[in-house]
Amino acid sequence: MSKYFGYAGTYTRKTSQGVYRFTLDTEKEQLFAAEIAAVLGNPTYITFDEKQDYLYAVAQEDDMGGVNAFRVDKTSGDLKPVNGQLVEGNPPCHVEAAENKVVTGNYHKGEIGLHFTNEDGELDQGNFTKHEGNGPHERQEKPHVHFTGFTPDKKFIIAADLGTDQLVTYKVEDSSLKEVSTFRTQPGSGPRHLVFHPNKQVAYLLTELSTEVIVLDYNKETGEFTEKQSILAKPADFKETNDASAIHITSDGKFLYTGNRGHNSIASFKVDENSGELTFLAFTPSGGEWPRDFDFDPTEKYLVASNQHTGNIVLFRRDAKTGELTETDQVIDVPEVVCVKFLS
Repeated sequence: MSKYFGYAGTYTRKTSQGVYRFTLDTEKEQLFAAEIAAVLGNPTYITFDEKQDYLYAVAQEDDMGGVNAFRVDKTSGDLKPVNGQLVEGNPPCHVEAAENKVVTGNYHKGEIGLHFTNEDGELDQGNFTKHEGNGPHERQEKPHVHFTGFTPDKKFIIAADLGTDQLVTYKVEDSSLKEVSTFRTQPGSGPRHLVFHPNKQVAYLLTELSTEVIVLDYNKETGEFTEKQSILAKPADFKETNDASAIHITSDGKFLYTGNRGHNSIASFKVDENSGELTFLAFTPSGGEWPRDFDFDPTEKYLVASNQHTGNIVLFRRDAKTGELTETDQVIDVPEVVCVKFLS
């Protein structure tokens, strides 16, 4: 197989209509123009369930926000609406799915949404857990939950709160969330997104405000995190505003990448096979402005970066031995693009 469907979540403030679908041909090293897959308001983040039978997208309709479910036709790439759950207020900024659960993180409300799904992918009304607190940075006037996801064994749910400088571990009890542990980052760092190493024992937390990757040991019994390394993910001499964005690790656990909005680059790191600690490798220009996200194709020979302000998706070759990224001439337009995911 050499052709893969990719999906892009967007803002719909200007010309975008919702979730877009594009195609990558790895044999020809070619991206094919994006087309609308689902008309939806501000589906800025999208995710699949574990079998990729369903796509879940954050959504907004008038003064309501929440999450919508779609059935995925893996042959055509079409998305068929299942249902949506929206409540009053701003929409979430992040969504992840595992087993029969979908969790959302709401930046504006500072809360986590927990939805259960049935065998048809349909979402229930959900339960919501609100954070409290603030931080010293001007953007930390209140809680800002920016990431919600699952531990590798699905035993816990993790929330990264940019506003309170906290990484909170929860377990599900009686269809709601119970806090079991809290890791606190340096004041003003602004934790944004988290990924786990394939060995399931180490996690990597990207901070948006200080642009660092914090390497964490993870205790699967207690859900606790312990810091073992912190490394800068932007040039030390870059003094302009930089907001770190996405963080992803390769399936072999050898390389990790992060996005820089402002410096407009992707930072690459080599992962130590024993400790999981990071060594910086290079900054690669993202091929546009404000790289909000990126993703590996299913072969991991390529990486696509989504540049929000220039409204484009750019294809990079990835060297599996060195981790090096090389920009190709393949660029497609996707208006107000934020998030990208591949159907494998």
